[in-house]
Amino acid sequence: MCAIIGIVAKNPVNQAIFDGLTVLQHRGQDAAGMVTCDDTKLYLRKDNGLVKDVFHTRHMLNLKGNMGIGHVRYPTAGCSSAAEAQPFYVNMPYGITLAHNGNLTNTDALRTDLMHDDLRHLNTSSDSEVLLNILAHELSTIGKLRDELQPADIFKAVRRLHQRCRGGYAAVAMITGVGILGFRDPNGIRPIIFGERKTDIGAEFIISSESVAIDALDYQRLRDIEPGEAVFITVDGQLFSEQCAENPKYSPCIFEHVYLARPDSIIDGISVHKARLRMGETLAKKILRLYPEHDIDVVIPIPDSSRTAALPLANDLGVKYREGFVKNRYIPRTFIMPGQSIRKKSVRQKLNAIELEFKDKNVLLVDDSIVRGTTSREIVQMAREAGARRVYVASAAPPVRYPNVYGIDMPAASELIAYDRSVEEVADIIGADWLVYQDLDDLIDSARRGNETITSFDTSCFSGTYVTGDVSEDYLADLQAMRNDAAKEKQNKDEGLTDLTKNN
Repeated sequence: MCAIIGIVAKNPVNQAIFDGLTVLQHRGQDAAGMVTCDDTKLYLRKDNGLVKDVFHTRHMLNLKGNMGIGHVRYPTAGCSSAAEAQPFYVNMPYGITLAHNGNLTNTDALRTDLMHDDLRHLNTSSDSEVLLNILAHELSTIGKLRDELQPADIFKAVRRLHQRCRGGYAAVAMITGVGILGFRDPNGIRPIIFGERKTDIGAEFIISSESVAIDALDYQRLRDIEPGEAVFITVDGQLFSEQCAENPKYSPCIFEHVYLARPDSIIDGISVHKARLRMGETLAKKILRLYPEHDIDVVIPIPDSSRTAALPLANDLGVKYREGFVKNRYIPRTFIMPGQSIRKKSVRQKLNAIELEFKDKNVLLVDDSIVRGTTSREIVQMAREAGARRVYVASAAPPVRYPNVYGIDMPAASELIAYDRSVEEVADIIGADWLVYQDLDDLIDSARRGNETITSFDTSCFSGTYVTGDVSEDYLADLQAMRNDAAKEKQNKDEGLTDLTKNN
């Protein structure tokens, strides 16, 4: 899970990209980067840390030009080194920079092809660098000079990229002095949307992971980039688009609606806010079906992303809704913190219980999802320490039992609390008196009602079905060995990054 943004404007874009990345900060807190283009000269700044810590006045003054791309990073593959902060750059051909959200599932094969057949050098373990070099190689085979390059040539290169790459990916790429390209994998797994702003001197365009950045920067949303489609915006503000995949299929990631996206985003025509409201309504029906004589006194959400589902749930159950936890806004989201020990430590730093709302009450805690169980276990204990008589837990998402391989940090099945366990066993581990999960069919229906033209979603972390059709048991085993928490902590220690909560 990362965020990407690209802007072609009539005035300098550095401040707009900074503001857009700040709006998208929830998608990645490990690193941030921006590259701008002034005529044929590039200006790059990237480093580990939050947006506000990476870009200072001296950096902003140097980021010149009316065209640029940006990125905030949450590492799911590779390491946490600043060397893997994005955007990435290659000199040949034209000078191309790229920012990417997602994960390629055939990275190893592509890496071998690039180094041995395409004779390209790779400097990091990031699949984003692989994606960039694939694009660069395919553009180089067209054999045109920069001034001769046409949108049709660029779309041809994207078509070849889709033929070679597998996985979930959404990317923005800037061709120096030519324009900005946005493209999406043929299954449309990761989100990407574009918008336009009319000015007296011409149209300006933006490409972003979520619509909130488009809204915040006062652009008008045009539409999502379709699965397999590419959109190209020339440096002088002309927009071109073309379908570049042979058999595209709409299967967007449903976990965007559960947790990843901001509630005020509209993704693939679906309001995240309304989808989460419907999740609360269907979850309430299930609780009433299982526990028609429940003794719940109060519904309390685990902030922030579960609030939207918790409110209609409380209304439909006919019980009070209360805010029982105060959140420290300066602690990052624990789900996207690398390392189990850091997540566990951060839960109590992030949340504090209001004893008044718990004492002598039967409390239903509502969470958006339960992944590793670290947060849930700590919060249930906090509720009991605050005086709750009984503590029940409801998850707006189904049990997360399988790794996600398309850009969300769920790499090791053994680290997922619901893996190979019953609901009762999970409830016992987190210390709840009972636990209710959303049914997968109800989750799909909650999202799909926002856009009924979408007939399927990527639900792999719940169902174990991978829409790209190329994820084998051997692949999952290799992924677990590389990306489990123990491996990440060792890697970070080797890099001298034992404190991953620091911003620089």
